[in-house]
Amino acid sequence: MTRREIREAVFKIVYMSDFYSGKEAEEQAATFLSGLDEMTDDEKKEIEGRADSIIEKKAELDAAINEKTSGWKTSRMPKTDLAAIRLALYEMQEEGLDAGIAINEAVDIAKKYGDENSGSFVNGVLARLV
Repeated sequence: MTRREIREAVFKIVYMSDFYSGKEAEEQAATFLSGLDEMTDDEKKEIEGRADSIIEKKAELDAAINEKTSGWKTSRMPKTDLAAIRLALYEMQEEGLDAGIAINEAVDIAKKYGDENSGSFVNGVLARLV
């Protein structure tokens, strides 16, 4: 699997976390991961670990996002865009990924899974966070 495919799988679990909680969230993530037949067990563990870390830090990530945005608090953001922003911010802060790469990847994910304005919105929010 490519880094992008792994990143997209992490994004999907982070996105799902806004709709499920507790045991149900774990079951949804497990069901999603079990359907990734083309991924190795190590890749699935990496995806699960990264997604869990982002979800655990969700409040901290959202606080950082809310601090830098005006008029667009996380509670008002489209869920796909927010998941892409959380993922990129986590990658920059916790994994040390270069900001340009993290932003580019988040914009690509937002364009793929969001609406026609998602790419520019995600880019604008992340530009304020670096």
